[in-house]
Amino acid sequence: MSSSTSSSDISSFPPDRALEGKLALVTGASSGIGEQIARALAASGARVVLVARRQAELERVARDLPAAQTLTLDVRDAAAVQSALGALEFELVIANAGLARGLEPLQQGDPADWKEMLDTNVLGVLHVLRATTPGMVARRRGDVVLIGSVAGRQAYPGGNVYCASKAALRSLYESLRYDLFDKGVRVSTVDPGMVKTDFSDVRFKGDRERAAKVYAGVDHLLPQDIAEIVRFVVTRPRRVNLGEVVVWSSDQASAMQVARRS
Repeated sequence: MSSSTSSSDISSFPPDRALEGKLALVTGASSGIGEQIARALAASGARVVLVARRQAELERVARDLPAAQTLTLDVRDAAAVQSALGALEFELVIANAGLARGLEPLQQGDPADWKEMLDTNVLGVLHVLRATTPGMVARRRGDVVLIGSVAGRQAYPGGNVYCASKAALRSLYESLRYDLFDKGVRVSTVDPGMVKTDFSDVRFKGDRERAAKVYAGVDHLLPQDIAEIVRFVVTRPRRVNLGEVVVWSSDQASAMQVARRS
């Protein structure tokens, strides 16, 4: 039986004006962590641009958010990303879009799954950053937050290409710091452990029974938990740059060690 998470469920984000008027981009904003990040930033006064491939889901999220805009966009398409985002003056860029496919050992993996993960998790982030960081540099102000994973720090059986994609994201974070530290742009990475979203449904291609077993008996993290942390990161005084934030469930000791209750 899955443990209850109602005590830590955040139904709404306390409003403040810490991000009043700032233009914020959130990719993968149609559900899960991305949706909740968009809600958290909007609660602090940001004007949020929601990006994902599912227009209907973007519109559902945007209905509750003042001044929100939606862009149906596949981050794997470099030209489309540049055309849609390149002229907008973002102060906050949250690169959240990502996915996993499969949990087979490498020798049994599907190259089509590998390509989808690498194109989304690595190239997709690069496309978004290439379109948005020049404007930040020109204005000498901004925040970039990459949503990574503990999988980029600790590989696990069957994780191979997904773990490699998130390790690449961690390396990209470190490189970005060299590229942007003296340009007025802060760079952060927030790396969650086990968060219950549709992540496992996607990984197991709609096998909901298998996906449910991932979280069974665990007091897992919620998307709102990660959103609150992202909001905290981007609302620190400009002298403060929270670079690397690793977020574990209290029931998780490592990528492979999880406490489960019967």
